[in-house]
Amino acid sequence: MSAQDNSRFAIRDRNWHPKAFTPDYKTSVARSPRQALVSIAQSVSESTGPDFSHLAFGPHDHDLLLNFNNGGLPIGERIVLAGRVCDQHGKPIPHTLVEIWQANAGGRYRHKNDRYLAPLDPNFGGVGRALTDSQGYYSFRTIKPGPYPWRNGPNDWRPAHIHVSISGPSIATRLITQLYFEGDPLIPMCPIVKSIANPDAVQSLIARLDMSNANPMDCLAYRFDIVLRGQRKTHFENC
Repeated sequence: MSAQDNSRFAIRDRNWHPKAFTPDYKTSVARSPRQALVSIAQSVSESTGPDFSHLAFGPHDHDLLLNFNNGGLPIGERIVLAGRVCDQHGKPIPHTLVEIWQANAGGRYRHKNDRYLAPLDPNFGGVGRALTDSQGYYSFRTIKPGPYPWRNGPNDWRPAHIHVSISGPSIATRLITQLYFEGDPLIPMCPIVKSIANPDAVQSLIARLDMSNANPMDCLAYRFDIVLRGQRKTHFENC
């Protein structure tokens, strides 16, 4: 981070973000701190790097339709997910690593601990990665994930969502969040979403239909822009 960036630093608005202790979101009870947080000065290793320019990428790392191909294409609604990563002042974050992971179209993750009865898709791994370009833009091609039930309440369901990790310009700015899809009726019912008090903040986690970026006769597109640092920072993943 440059001296100029430091001079423009804006503290995160903690009233914008959800509280760590949210009893209706049951796993937050055990994970939330019981004592006041302590600020620790950042070291040089935390405020600089890493440099991803030498990271080796496969040809389909950003294409989840092809990167786990076992002789066929995955089942589900094909979509393009794209957006821009910037700081609170609108400055793009170029050449940084964006990673995603998600459930398949039936709502099941390719993970040994996922016991949901939906079947695994033999042609879908559910993970991808990409670097932002010089203007901070990223793009993936994937399948729209399905909703799934979770053991929070007697009939709680997670809306369709994709988890996103953005490394930013330094280790200290790494953000892990999740995006939802415009128009999903499960969004306002989700206990995780309801832990966010500000309705405008909830809207910052919703990917918008973007017909200008759709592939005709192939994929619809959704846009999800991400803000690192400061008061406008996209919500961290509180789960």
